[in-house]
Amino acid sequence: MKYIFMALIIFLVSGCATWNGIKKDTKTGVGWTKEKVHKGAVYIEKKTQ
Repeated sequence: MKYIFMALIIFLVSGCATWNGIKKDTKTGVGWTKEKVHKGAVYIEKKTQ
């Protein structure tokens, strides 16, 4: 029982930092993904011509 309690405490403490990281990544993730996909498409287009 005490191992479950310790795991829960560790998860809650580390979860706060993780949650802040998730919120930050989702705000900037869409723009980064579109940019990365576009660069990849341009690269493939140049290589296949």
